[in-house]
Amino acid sequence: MTRKFLDKVYDYIGKGVAEFYDDWATSYEEEVTENGYVTPGRCASALARFLKDKDAPILDFGCGTGLSGLALHAEGFTNMHGFDLSSEMLTQAEEKNLYRTLTKVELDAPLPVAKGDYTAIAAIGVIGPGAAPLDTFDKLVGLLNQGGLMTFSYNDHALKDRAYEARLNEYVDTATVRLLFRERGPHLPARNIHSTVYVIEKL
Repeated sequence: MTRKFLDKVYDYIGKGVAEFYDDWATSYEEEVTENGYVTPGRCASALARFLKDKDAPILDFGCGTGLSGLALHAEGFTNMHGFDLSSEMLTQAEEKNLYRTLTKVELDAPLPVAKGDYTAIAAIGVIGPGAAPLDTFDKLVGLLNQGGLMTFSYNDHALKDRAYEARLNEYVDTATVRLLFRERGPHLPARNIHSTVYVIEKL
């Protein structure tokens, strides 16, 4: 592979990120797979521990090419809806025939979803440098009704900034969410990058 997007991805956040992922779409899966990308499977497995209804509607936010959808499907989930900033990534996801709906969203625009539309939200490898900003966490938690679940991950690049876990701890300390699961493990093993996987419940 002549162009290594992983060498540049963590320099992007906010403006320009959608275009970056559009450019990466056709080679994304090859590059992350050759680096051993395992966070989608870890998040899907963690969510399955707490969400027993396999037909429950799940918002796969930042679904990309659908690797997270494949991981959720492997755990038996059947009712997935994907949102992403990149139209080219969504084209790749559509080819997998995993999602009930796929929707392109804008970084700063309101999300086309009402509170409680989804029983669970997956934001796998989404929040952090090279992807969505931290306030995305607030937006997604705000979409959950009481009892709703969210699985998400922070990789090593995000966790270098203490604001990421501090925001989660703030929600836990104010009894807005309950932390059900937290586990550090591999993210991109070939690059020795780890991630922490979480599952929270809205209170």
